[in-house]
Formats: sequence, C-alpha cells, structure tokens
Amino acid sequence: MRAPFSVPTLTVLLACMLLRSSVAEDTTPGERPNIVFLLADDQSTWSMGCYDTPGASTPHLDQLAADGMVFDRHYDTTAICMASRATIMTGLFEYRTGCNFEHGPLTASRWQHAYPVLLRKAGYRTAFAGKFGFEVTPAPGKKGQLPEADFDVWGGGPGQTSYATKKNKSMARYAAQYPHSTRSYGAFGADFIAESAKSAAPFCLSISFKAPHHPVDPDPMFDDVFRDMTFSKPGNYGREFGEHLSQQSRQGRQYERFDSWHYRDRYDETMALYFQQIYAIDYAVGMIRTALRKAGAADNTVVIYTSDNGFMNGSHGYGSKVIPYEESTRVPLIVFDPRHISSGQKLRCQSLTGNVDIAPTILDLAGVPQPDDLDGQSLMPLYDDPTSDGHAFLPLINAWGPREVHSLGVVTTDWKFVYWPWAQGEFTATEELFHLTTDRLELTNVRNDPTQETAVRQMQQLYDQAVRHWQGHAVPHHNYTPFGRLFDRGLSWEQKQAAFSKRKRGAKK
Repeated sequence: MRAPFSVPTLTVLLACMLLRSSVAEDTTPGERPNIVFLLADDQSTWSMGCYDTPGASTPHLDQLAADGMVFDRHYDTTAICMASRATIMTGLFEYRTGCNFEHGPLTASRWQHAYPVLLRKAGYRTAFAGKFGFEVTPAPGKKGQLPEADFDVWGGGPGQTSYATKKNKSMARYAAQYPHSTRSYGAFGADFIAESAKSAAPFCLSISFKAPHHPVDPDPMFDDVFRDMTFSKPGNYGREFGEHLSQQSRQGRQYERFDSWHYRDRYDETMALYFQQIYAIDYAVGMIRTALRKAGAADNTVVIYTSDNGFMNGSHGYGSKVIPYEESTRVPLIVFDPRHISSGQKLRCQSLTGNVDIAPTILDLAGVPQPDDLDGQSLMPLYDDPTSDGHAFLPLINAWGPREVHSLGVVTTDWKFVYWPWAQGEFTATEELFHLTTDRLELTNVRNDPTQETAVRQMQQLYDQAVRHWQGHAVPHHNYTPFGRLFDRGLSWEQKQAAFSKRKRGAKK
C-alpha cells in the first residue's frame, strides 16, 4: 500500500487536475495541442542516457526526458513491428486487430478508429513519414494497401522501407540534402511543422524511423561518434545466463542470431553500430524540436517518443526480439506536455503502461472521443501523478514464427509469468515466473520455488484471465481464434493440436 500523500503533493495534484480540466474544457481548434509522435524500430531501453545505459549518447532524447516524464515500466504487448504498430495506432491488442505477419493486414473498419483518422476528422492537420509497417484491407482475404489518402501530408513507405532516402518514393525530394533516411525524416518533420504553423488548425505529426532495424546501415555522418569504443555488457549477457529459460524460446531465429549477428564475437563493434543508428534518431529529434521552437509551436506541442519493440542485444544469449523477456518487450517511453505543471520536474513513472495506451493518450490530448472498447488507457492521469495506478497487468503476445516459440505471458509492475504451450516430441509445456522487482535481468525462474506459491497462483489467475479475454474478444479472421485454445493451460496437448492444423511454420519477416 502506498503511503498517504503529503500536503505539498496534494497541492501539486490539485494544480494538475485544474490544469487538465481547463485544457479539456477548451475545445476551440486553435487552442488544442499539437501532437508529435515519434517511433523507433527495435530500440531497447539499453540504448539511452536517460535509461542509464553506459556508453550511449542521446542528448536530445535525454533533454526530452528531463523536460517531460520517463516511463520505466512500458511494454510492447507484441514485440514485433507489424502487430505492435497496429496496436499503437488503434489501442487494441493484437488478437483484436487481427494484424501481424503470417496473419493479415488491418481491416478498414479497425483503421477508421485509429488515432490518425479520428484526429483528422476532428480538424487536425495530419502527416506521416517513415515505415508504416502494415496495410489496410477492406475485408479479410482482400488485398491491402497503405492508407496514404488518410493523411494531409505523406512521407511513408511500404514494407521495411530503405535507409537510402532516394529509394523511398515519398521522401525522394530530400535525398540530395539528406541521403540517409533517418535525418530525412527529421527534415520532413521540420517542414511539416513550419507549414502547419501557418494554419489555425492543430497538427499531428507521426514519424516512424526505420532505425535501428536490421540490416545495419548507419548514417556515415556519425561514423566517429562511437569509433573504437568499448561497451559494458548487461549483467545477463551471454548464453550462460539463458540456460534456465525455456527450451521453446531457443527454437526461433532470435537464438542463432547471438552468433550470426556477432554479439558473441564482435560485441563492441555490433553495439557501436546499434548506438550509431540511435544517435541519428536523436539528431532527428533535435531537428524536430528546433523546428517547433522556430515555428512558435513548442509551448503547445506534446511530444511522445517510444519504440515498436525492444531488442535482445545478446542478453541471455539471444539476438533480435519477439520473445517475452525484458529486453525484447520493455521499451523506452517519454512524454512531454509543455503546458503541464509536472513538466520539467524530471519525474519518472513506475506504473505499468503499454503500447496499447498510445492511441488513447493522443485522443485524450486532442479532446477527441475515444472508441469505448479500447484495451488501452490514457497516460495523462499518470502525467498528473506518476505514482497513481496504471494497468493491473498486460499480456505479452507471440503468435508469430516457429510454432514452438508461440507464447503468451502477463506482466505486472512486480512480476512476469510466461507460458510456453508447445509440448510435442522432446518438449514439455513450460511456465516461467520472474520477480521483476528484485530480478529485472530475469536471472532466476522462481516458478517452482516453494516460497513463491502465492505469487505463482496469483499470476496464473491473471494469465488465465488474459486467455479468457482472448477467447472472448479475438477477431474471427486471420486465424486468431485457435490461439485461445493453444494458450489455455487447462487443456491437454492433444486437445490443442487442432490449433496448428492450418498454421504454417515461421515465415520470413
């Protein structure tokens, strides 16, 4: 139980509530806040100064963190880009969007309730640049396409896009001055801000950087930043710290990439390139914040920064992402609202938040009514008071890739429970439990510790609740219904095998 609020804290909270009330009551278009949403691709928390990463250099992001609020327990409920991006746009879990590799695109009916569409209908001038990450289809089974027409200004691209600006058709005009795409997105954002400042309408700028996604291709402008540096390794680096993890988790490509992506034999070189790509994002963030100041829009623009998933970077002896461990699922989140009394206080929030909360937050800030069936919730009450409650728990989903690696977990502020259902041949269905409060590096699976029986039972109950939600709310298309059986701990393997009857083994991303 939290300690009672002190009198000074109550004073701050009352001021916050009054401020939010006055903002909410003010619905004139010229006084609504502008919103800038910035999304990295494959960025873990082990990459930024404000997350205490040795060797990292992110001055602009660190300043954004000092100006706003840092969220320390922010999770992507699916740790892979296509599904996570659909969740970010809609505020719905993956099994409710029906959108991921091997499953299918987002349906138009879902897209019509995504934050960019709703904000534009409410009078916002909208723009998108970068890797969109998914397509929109009129109906399951129909061909999808990018929703370019749903934005006032478009700089997005299909698939993974390219680090070479000239290869991104919608961004080609920036290629001469900004040949690397990361800085080109900063220039796009600056231009959109300058143009939008001439209008009475508020604006919403969404930029999705390709960086630091593979294949590694850093901007040569920053070749000297991390040259010949030696980097500290996290306390769970290496295969010896993954022996306690499930056999299932070692079956996907994230396991072999510890070697093929050179975390084992060229760690310093590999991390230098990773940090260099993030440094370029940081530079682009600086371009955007400078543009806000020059346009006179900085005092009325909310900036949100996060990533679509994390990256293992050698932790536990894994590369890549997807699996439900901390480095893959827990990602940076910074929110800065310059109008708010909490800003500039260097506050950090320890409450549980997720990518499912981004859309509700943006709609809340814009004063736009939210669809009433969202899985997420606005982050702004936590901005008012970072000690208040976030989610009680969130699911951690993997319904992609090799069948053996399919998993479902639940995370709270203190605990994480993961269920690996595959039980064919040499495999046995496996449960993992980590006490995150004392073991953030997930070095000890306490599932079978007799002193943790109460925690095991409580986390199993939350997990079963998450499964029931899946069973009751999964879309009927794109093969999500069978996973409600697969992840049910109460069913035998023989009862679950039908869930795989129409599934293909992992496809390439």
